[in-house]
Amino acid sequence: MNKNASPGEILAVLREEISGYDKKLDRAETGTVLEVGDGIATVYGLRNVVYGELVEFDTGVRGMALDLKRDTVGCILLGPDSGIREGSVVRRTGRPADMPVGEAMLGRVINAIGTPIDGKGPIAVTETRPIEHEAPGVVTRKPVNVPMQTGILAIDAMVPIGRGQRELIIGDRQTGKTAIALDAILNQKGRGVIAIYVAIGQKAASVAAVRDTLERRGAMEYTVILSAAASEPASLKYVAPYAGAALAEYFMAKGKDVLIVYDDLSKHAVAYRTLSLLLKRSPGREAYPGDVFYLHSRLLERACRLTEEFGGGSITALPIIETLAGDVSAYIPTNVISITDGQIYLGTDLFNAGQRPAVNVGLSVSRVGGAAQTRAIKKTAGTLRIDLARFRELEVFNQFSSDLDKATKQALDHGKRLLEVLKQPLGQPMSVARQAVILYIATGGLLADVPLERVAAFTRSFADHLEKKQADLMERIEKSGELTGPDVEILREELAEYKKRVVSS
Repeated sequence: MNKNASPGEILAVLREEISGYDKKLDRAETGTVLEVGDGIATVYGLRNVVYGELVEFDTGVRGMALDLKRDTVGCILLGPDSGIREGSVVRRTGRPADMPVGEAMLGRVINAIGTPIDGKGPIAVTETRPIEHEAPGVVTRKPVNVPMQTGILAIDAMVPIGRGQRELIIGDRQTGKTAIALDAILNQKGRGVIAIYVAIGQKAASVAAVRDTLERRGAMEYTVILSAAASEPASLKYVAPYAGAALAEYFMAKGKDVLIVYDDLSKHAVAYRTLSLLLKRSPGREAYPGDVFYLHSRLLERACRLTEEFGGGSITALPIIETLAGDVSAYIPTNVISITDGQIYLGTDLFNAGQRPAVNVGLSVSRVGGAAQTRAIKKTAGTLRIDLARFRELEVFNQFSSDLDKATKQALDHGKRLLEVLKQPLGQPMSVARQAVILYIATGGLLADVPLERVAAFTRSFADHLEKKQADLMERIEKSGELTGPDVEILREELAEYKKRVVSS
């Protein structure tokens, strides 16, 4: 500035600087919509906005900053885009995208941003949690060694799940993936576990059917259904599992055990791919963006079991992945398999052959293993996986040979009986005591004299008989989780007597 400038010139320069400063400040806190469509708004301005921050449009609709560039910000809309047009004003909120949380959520059906959609009125909650949250560190975590009983014999015996574990359910469509997750939720009744079912891209009719099943069985009182239906924008499908995890973390922070089902993460990945392509990000393998692995790893790492010092709660995650023609080597399935602590693989051929649940023993695994099993089930199911693996091997060999020795025939016959025992009707989870009894008589070869076609019905009716006649025994096994020597003696005596009445008749 000229040293000899007049006061008028100095005043003019100051006014220009002040007006420019205001614009810079305003541009940092507000922005202008340049383009909107397909649930995406490109905004000029918002210089100080951070990734994942909640922004508000002048129509009242909220969005989330997802793509930060030099001059523009890509925001996903968490509501309808009607009324938002070029030139609309967008403001920062200064807080991350969050989710209302609270005990009042139990028994309700909500959408991805926590709004009730079950017609029962508003939910009285005052607290919120950010949907994106850093996963607990190693120091805060506790070993996974407390069982999360699913009530499904094939899973609890061979692919046990522990509280704090992440166990993938994977298989083709219509193989019973959701049915397994629902049975696991139903089996938590009276166990002090809170369940959260996150439906991503499901038909509204399917979500309604899940709700009806849970209500009919009295499970909605400890369950929250969070739905981002197939008809909703990709942005809500993307947000849904993180919102469910935030709700689960609220209960975990209070020292409670939570079971959360993500149904399914295949559709979640597709929704994220849609958003990424609309945001003009570079596509990679199968057109997914380069950070698609991080998409699910940061979600599933939030499932854990905390030490007592940090509350002692846990989140057990059951993510579901849908495969095409049984291809587990596809991009998304291999990603999620590498993140989780094991997988339950459901085979189409087994399902079509009448083996329900269609758990493929060879491809299913739990990396927690026997650490998350009760002693009774661990003891009685010890040889089950080996016997079934041997049966599968001999079954293939049997196709090429008709002349079999006695030992091979016995192994084949034993394997067929084990498969019959593992068949379980939909929506009928079993107690620990019932599982232990059935496994003991099955793996011990005590069903060899029962006709093959009657094995499944016989084991169920024998368990029913014990629950009536030996209620004390069953209650003792259920509470202690052990099958002692005297218990075994009673069991064998009851079985011998029951066979005389039932098998011979």
